[in-house]
Amino acid sequence: MKKFLALAFICLAMIPAVLMANGESETPASAVATGAVDDAVMSYFADMPSHIYKIGQADFVAKVNAGDDMVVLDIRQPDVYGEGHVRGAVNLPWGPTALPAALTSIPQDKEVFVYCYTGQTAGQAVMLFNAAGINARSVNLGWNFGISRTEGIEAVTETAANTLPAADFAVNPEIADAFTAYFAGLSDVSDTIWKNYKVSEANAKKILDAGETDVAFVSVRAAKDYAEGHIDGAMNVPWGKGMQDMFANLPADKTLIVYCYTGQTAGQTVAGLKLLGYDAVSLNGGMGMAANAPQGWSNQGLPVVQ
Repeated sequence: MKKFLALAFICLAMIPAVLMANGESETPASAVATGAVDDAVMSYFADMPSHIYKIGQADFVAKVNAGDDMVVLDIRQPDVYGEGHVRGAVNLPWGPTALPAALTSIPQDKEVFVYCYTGQTAGQAVMLFNAAGINARSVNLGWNFGISRTEGIEAVTETAANTLPAADFAVNPEIADAFTAYFAGLSDVSDTIWKNYKVSEANAKKILDAGETDVAFVSVRAAKDYAEGHIDGAMNVPWGKGMQDMFANLPADKTLIVYCYTGQTAGQTVAGLKLLGYDAVSLNGGMGMAANAPQGWSNQGLPVVQ
């Protein structure tokens, strides 16, 4: 009897592999979460806090003004960082090298706030940081649309460079390797329409018009907003705690263009999906809102369906 049960277990375990080998089935990357990376991604969305890994720009500037004990990372490029940045902010430019090199130096015992230009790449970085054990949030709308337009920003803007204190925080090796690989992959797409794991509104429209079958649109906006208007053919995976349960329904054999309202929560989603093995990018500017005009699909007058 024991031999029979053991044989049955082995046979059952082999079924998915046999189906894939015969081309009859393909298990999406997120269908079975195994390992530290997969677990970290699933927990990120399953345990999503009420602040959804973001902070409002006015609340952020108030914290800087108050001198709160926190870490601020400016992931814009060095030239604009040098022109002016939030007081105390450390520059870790978005790209293949700076962020991975600093991973173990970023404090895990303090709040970490990350900002970029508009919030999209900061969203990606925040998801990756949290997977690595760093308590990170992105600043709403980034520097261009959020921080620089906030009352009182002049008083907390400086040009002097800052550095992280010497430290060596432990990061799970599997997650550290995935973190490094994620950023190394930016080099592979630097000369493509998917640069920075994003796609422009114009290029997304061309893809839609061409009816490309190897690309799928995914809206992470609320179901109500999706119903009122979405990109033709887009699937809806509403942003929020538990959304990871819907990842297994996404096609694993297509490039996923993910969009939200302004691109920030889509950035978080893209990072999680890519760690799970999906080929995902975010739509520049998202669907678009008044706050991030002229970026965004609707801000550029592109069509939606109901």
